[in-house]
Formats: sequence, C-alpha cells, structure tokens
Amino acid sequence: MIPRRSFAWKPVTAVAVLVVLLLLPLSSRYDYHRDELYFRILGRHLQWGYVDQPPLVPLLSRMSIAVFGDSLWAIRVPGALLLAAMAFLTALIAREVGGAAVGQTLAASAVFGTFPLVGGHVGNTQLPDLLAWLGVLYFLLRVLLRGSERSWLGVGVVTGLALYAKLLIPLLLICLLLALLVVGPRRVLLSRWLLAGAGLAVLIGLPNILYQVFNDFPQAHMADAIAADKGTDSRIQLLPFQLILIGLALVPVWVAGFVTLVRDPRLRAARSIAVAYPIMVVLVFVTAGQPYYPIGLVLGLFAIGAVPVERWMAGRAGRRVLLGVAVGVNLVISVVFALPVLPVSQVGFIAAVNSTVADQIGWNVYVRQVAAVYTALPADEQQRAVLFTSNYGEAGALDRYGAAYRLPAVYSGHNELWNYGPPPDSRTVAIVVSQAPAAEVNATLGRCDLKAQLDNGLGIENEEPDGAIYVCRNLPAPWHTLWPGLQHYD
Repeated sequence: MIPRRSFAWKPVTAVAVLVVLLLLPLSSRYDYHRDELYFRILGRHLQWGYVDQPPLVPLLSRMSIAVFGDSLWAIRVPGALLLAAMAFLTALIAREVGGAAVGQTLAASAVFGTFPLVGGHVGNTQLPDLLAWLGVLYFLLRVLLRGSERSWLGVGVVTGLALYAKLLIPLLLICLLLALLVVGPRRVLLSRWLLAGAGLAVLIGLPNILYQVFNDFPQAHMADAIAADKGTDSRIQLLPFQLILIGLALVPVWVAGFVTLVRDPRLRAARSIAVAYPIMVVLVFVTAGQPYYPIGLVLGLFAIGAVPVERWMAGRAGRRVLLGVAVGVNLVISVVFALPVLPVSQVGFIAAVNSTVADQIGWNVYVRQVAAVYTALPADEQQRAVLFTSNYGEAGALDRYGAAYRLPAVYSGHNELWNYGPPPDSRTVAIVVSQAPAAEVNATLGRCDLKAQLDNGLGIENEEPDGAIYVCRNLPAPWHTLWPGLQHYD
C-alpha cells in the first residue's frame, strides 16, 4: 500500500488564500456574465429545479446577495470560496497516491488553470459540479487504494449533492463503471457499501430527481437543444480544449498522471480512473456534449500526476526551476485569458477566444439603449408598455439595471423565464429586444417598428451581435394567447 504523507496544510492553505485574493479584487471589473444575470432572477423563485438547471447556483446567488447586497461583487463571492476549496481537494487526491508537500502543493495549484479561474470568477454551475467530480475521485481512490469500502458512502453523498448543481455527475459514474468493468478491480462493484452509497445518492438527490420526472425531464430537452445548437462546434473544439482546460504549459503534469496510473504497479488498482478519461472523451464526442465536460477527470489526473513530477524534481535544482517557470507562465496566461485584468477596450482578441469574457461586456450600454427607446414613447404608451426579450441575458440585464431608468417589467420566453409570464393583457405596447430577423418578429408580434440596434460601442461580439430593439403596437392576440408559442429552449 502506498504510504500516505501528512497533509501539507501551510502551503495548500497559502494557495487557497492566494486564489481568493486574486479573484475578489477583480470581481467588480467589466460587468455581470449573462448567466449571473439569469441566476439573479431565478434566485427570487427558489424551487427544487428549473428547466435548464438544478437549484444550487441560483440559491447561492440569492444567499450571497442577501449577505453582501445586490452587487456584482456579491454574486461572485461563492465562486472564489469554492475555488479555494478545490485547492484542498486536489491536494487530498495527491496525498492519496503518495504525494508529499511539494506534490500536494503542485496539485493545489491547479486552481490557477484557465478553466478553474473562469469558474471561480464567474458564478456558474461548472465549479460546484467540478468539486463534486473531484470528491467522487477522492473517495474512489480511498476505495481502490486503501480498501476503504465505506468510502462508497462518500461517493454517494457527493453524488447526491452534485445533482443540485448540474446533472453531469452520472456521466462520470458511467465512465468509471465502464472502466472498472474493463480493467478492474471488479470485486469492488460487489460491495454492500456501494449499494448503500447508491441509496444515499438517490435519497439526497430525490427532490431534484422527482422534479425532473414530474416535469417531463426538462433538462433532457435542454441537452437536446444544446446539442442541436452547438453540437458541431463542440465536437470540433473537444480535443483542443483538453490542452487548454488547465493550461498548455501544464499538460505534461496531467499526462504524467495518466501514464502513472497505467504503468505504476502500486497504482494498478486505480487504473480505471485513467481508462475512464478516453471513455469520457468518446462519450462527449458522440453525444455532442460541451468540450469542457471532461475537466473533472483532467484535474484528477493532474493531481495524481503531481506526485511523479514531485519525484522527478527531487534533488534536481534545474528541474525545479523548469517546473517553476512552467507554473508561472501558465499562471500569467490563465489570468490574462480568464480574468478581467486588461482594460475593457483592449480585450478584443481575448473576447474572441473566450466567450465568457465577451458575455461580461455591454449590458449597461444595452439597457441604456432600450431606455432611450422607452423614454421616446408618448406618455400613454409608456403606461401600457412592457419589455420582452429573446434571451435570459437581455432579460436579466433589464431586470438588474432597468429600475434606474424606470423601465417597466421584463418578460421572456427563454428557458425558465417562460414560466414567469405572460405579461398582463393590458400591456399592449411591447418593447422587444430580439436576435431574430425583423420578418420573424413581425410575424410573431404583429407590425413592429425597428428603433435601434444593440451596440456595445467596443466592437466586441458576444451573443448579442444581431440584437435589435423594436416597438410593437399591434399585437395579433392577447399575451395569454401568444404565450405558448413564445417558449423556446437553448
């Protein structure tokens, strides 16, 4: 059995503190991400699930706003703290495979990778889901390498909790199960503790599972919509993404983790974790899943790979310098591409390759443009006006900033927001923000006048490149009649 070293509390805690100190001062730069604007609305309507996601992240947004106030900084505090927790979890994984202080610290430094920093900066579902994947890998290593069958209970608890963040955890479990069946040890699948863990997962996740069942599995429909909308791009990006998820400079570390699991006889019992990775890449490709889906396994391999890298550096000053340079270069690149460190006027190239940056730009400007259209209406039309948007980002921005311009209520048929409509039938003037062609807007909402094009003034393309503002005064039917046809998932 591989000896388990003392946990490196001081250096790992230093990494966790450093990542929080990096993230929080930058939290208020640029603007909300479109998903954060959406979560802010969902957090006011707490329930066991939504058509496009489980309830955890909207709940975290609501709680943070309640504590720190309704600000951009507040909504990003949970992400920074979760990323700090990831530093400890990756270090624990390295410890399970024999990592000492250097290996554990290197494993913890995964939080400075590109994708983890994006997840820690912008409030989204990826980071809590990522923590759950790492938690499953940690407890599975304890089962496989330590013979701790009761750790199946940990797998079950983490899986049940993960269902409230994102419904991706079954993908990891399927890949691990297939890998165990292929390379073993198969005997661990016969443990009564595995059954107990599965029972715990179902029990803890039951409310969200029941929500899916009683609402016709809405997230399955969402997955189909995403695959139809982005499937081709996702397949093209899948393999390149694997190289940049943590950072190109540190690819050798997670590759070392893969190779070590396959070749080191001391880790023979844990080979299934390495085998699960190519299985997952194939499944994500076949199902047209998002190219970042395998990141949890990549981070697990990185944490494991930190241990042979630690041995490789032992007593070799030149190698330590080489690794230090790689970590430093990776950190600089990750910070520039993931975080709002550059002036917003200079992020054109970065926004072009990182849509998360692009989608944090322009919301205040867009709302001002909508407000200009509204204030130009005659007083009687303002009293009968309502805002209607084509997507939740536009709706969230108008909800967040509209009060300053005394704008009317906003509605949308996009995803969960459709369930919060329709507008009152008395609101017969619609200010419409839409990406659809003018002919489609007119066909749906009657004769509409094009008033303005959305323009962030920086030439940065995000998901609003074709956004336009219309005024529709001749709705073809009352809102309650139109509403069923305005629902759309994407």
